[in-house]
Amino acid sequence: MMKRTAIHVALTAFLAAMACSNLVAQTASANKTSASNDQRSVLEREIHHQLGVLPFYSVFDYIAFTLKGNSVTLNGQVLRRTLREHAEAAIRSIEGVGTVTNQIEVLPASLSDDDLRNSIYRALYEDSTLERYATENVPPVHIIVKNGTVALEGSVDSLADKNLASSRAASVSNVQGIKNNLTVHAKESAAK
Repeated sequence: MMKRTAIHVALTAFLAAMACSNLVAQTASANKTSASNDQRSVLEREIHHQLGVLPFYSVFDYIAFTLKGNSVTLNGQVLRRTLREHAEAAIRSIEGVGTVTNQIEVLPASLSDDDLRNSIYRALYEDSTLERYATENVPPVHIIVKNGTVALEGSVDSLADKNLASSRAASVSNVQGIKNNLTVHAKESAAK
C-alpha cells in the first residue's frame, strides 16, 4: 500500500511538473509571439513613416508595401524615377529590414495625363465634402493617372466619401476609366 501511495505521489508530481513545463513553454511561446508582433508593428510604422517623408512624394504618387518576416516588397506608381530609387534606399536603411524588392512602376511622361491629374485634383479637393482631406502634406486620396485611366488609391473615412471621390473623378472630361481602390477606415477618435 505504501509502495502504491509512493508511486501515486511520484506520478502526480511528475504530471504536475510536466503541466508546469508545458505552461512555461506556452507562456514563452506567447511572449515570443507577442514580441514578434510588437517588432512587426514597429517595423511597419517605421516603413510607413519613411515612405510618407520621401522628398517629392505627392498626391500623384502612391507607394504601398507588404512585409513578410524582414522582407519588404514595395509597389505602386510614381511620377519620378528618383522617387522610386529614394523609396528603396529609405526602406533599406531601416534597422530590421532584410531584403527589399522594388516593384514600383514609374508612370510614363504625358502632358495629357498631367492635365488630367490637375483637373481631378481640383474636382476632388475643391469639393466641400472632400476638401478636408487636402489639409495633410500628402493627402490620403492619391490620384494615379496612366494613359487617361484614373486609379484612386489610399483611404477615406466613409463609404459616402469613397463614392463621392469616384463620382467627382468621373465628372472630369477625358477620363478613360476609373478604378476606385480607396479603403474605408473609421476615424480613430470615433473608435475611442
